[in-house]
Amino acid sequence: MSSNPISAQSRDAAAPLYIRMHEADNVAIVANDDGLPAGTVFPCGLTLVETVPQGHKVALVDLEEGAPVLRYNVVIGYTLKPLPRGSWVNERVLRMPTAPGLDKLPIGTRGAQSLPPLEGYTFEGYRNADGSVGTRNILGITTTVQCVQGVVEFAVARIKAELLPRYPNVDDVVGLEHGYGCGVAIDAPDAAIPIRTIRNIALNPNFGGEVMIVSLGCEKLQPQRLIGAGTIPIQREGEPDVVCLQDEAHVGFESMIDSIMQTADRHLQRLNARRRVTCPASDLVVGVQCGGSDAFSGVTANPAVGFATDLLVRAGATVMFSEVTEVRDGIDQLTARAATPEVAQALIEQMDWYDRYLARGQVDRSANTTPGNKKGGLSNIVEKAMGSIVKSGTGPIHGVVPPGEKADRKGLLYAATPAGDFVCGTLQLAAGINLHVFTTGRGTPYGLAQVPVIKVATRNDLARRWHDLMDINAGRIATGEATIEDVGWELFHTMLAVASGKKTWAEHWKIQNALVLFNPAPVT
Repeated sequence: MSSNPISAQSRDAAAPLYIRMHEADNVAIVANDDGLPAGTVFPCGLTLVETVPQGHKVALVDLEEGAPVLRYNVVIGYTLKPLPRGSWVNERVLRMPTAPGLDKLPIGTRGAQSLPPLEGYTFEGYRNADGSVGTRNILGITTTVQCVQGVVEFAVARIKAELLPRYPNVDDVVGLEHGYGCGVAIDAPDAAIPIRTIRNIALNPNFGGEVMIVSLGCEKLQPQRLIGAGTIPIQREGEPDVVCLQDEAHVGFESMIDSIMQTADRHLQRLNARRRVTCPASDLVVGVQCGGSDAFSGVTANPAVGFATDLLVRAGATVMFSEVTEVRDGIDQLTARAATPEVAQALIEQMDWYDRYLARGQVDRSANTTPGNKKGGLSNIVEKAMGSIVKSGTGPIHGVVPPGEKADRKGLLYAATPAGDFVCGTLQLAAGINLHVFTTGRGTPYGLAQVPVIKVATRNDLARRWHDLMDINAGRIATGEATIEDVGWELFHTMLAVASGKKTWAEHWKIQNALVLFNPAPVT
């Protein structure tokens, strides 16, 4: 993809503006803020035969019934009726292609060439005993079951009010609450996914190795499933820091709260002794994600993220992209970029598992696209997928992280997660990210308490209206005010600054979405 995919004829912001992603495309998207009315004539002579909203596609040529519609030089659908040149092309006039098969895929045909190294970039982070680095210094209180959420929420409020002011080097106290732990088939094979997710979130680099657990006592997810060899390590002096609310020593609610606060105080003392140190950019572990996507996501924000992804990988860092249904239609692109045949096979296995998971629910990948996606110009999941994949940059894919697992290598990784924002973010936390980049076109106030989230707007209008929620405006790419490289470098430097302690807007407003575990196992 070129640094700016916009034709030279459309540089005047007041003129009718469309964006064509590839010279072979037979559709383009209208870029003007309010869309364009019927009768609008573009500088190239194309005339709209009907009103086309911003972000929606216009036919550049006459399309017969059943004709393939190409965007990104990929068939995103087939016309259900004849569409003359200048027509509005949307989901109502398209039939979606079938999903590509998982056999006979290209394996590593573009994966051998590594990106050139990028040296000399650093940030100020918190070095952990296991070698990982935190970008924040947070006390995370793990919970084994949703039943304790109200008690933990009350205790966290007290800790923040009464204890946290004594420890100025601690950024926050966060209850790692979730909807799991009981009323589930705890020994079912797929139950391993939510259990290891909880375990690995507790080990996120931003918690500094200070593991604290609040348990009810009678739940199916007993602390012993999280603690011990190969899981959460035993805490100091041979005893895990577990507060069990049903313990007979607790007489009354205040007793429970006092126990949680006393345990938290010990952790806060150790966390407060930590200081930021200079760390190479290779210690960054960045999750990239998109939500509230529109047709501009794959034109501006996601390509800029992809450029920054390449910079991070060149610097030796780890970057994870995700969302199974949003890469499924481009699986051939991913297997072609696999660094090894084993990585390609792991990608195929994750796609196959998810195909079967969706089939059990009698749906397919088409269930992904939302009303907002369609209103923003994305006709179906195929088109959405092409714009989503570009967040991964251009380099080889070095590994695959199954859902709930922790990343075990550096480089560009595919973390296999559902596409839902909250579930994806939760699984990327478990995989070990210490920084999160989130692009949006429709707009979402998404944020995480556990890691800083950098928000990237796809459109100038969104960046203007949500000026105190978006950290970076990639919409300038669409109007020719900046290139993909410009915004990619801006994002790269912003990531280093945020990793060193600069607050994002989500942190400023304390916007924190709940953790949502992916649980494909039965609920009893």
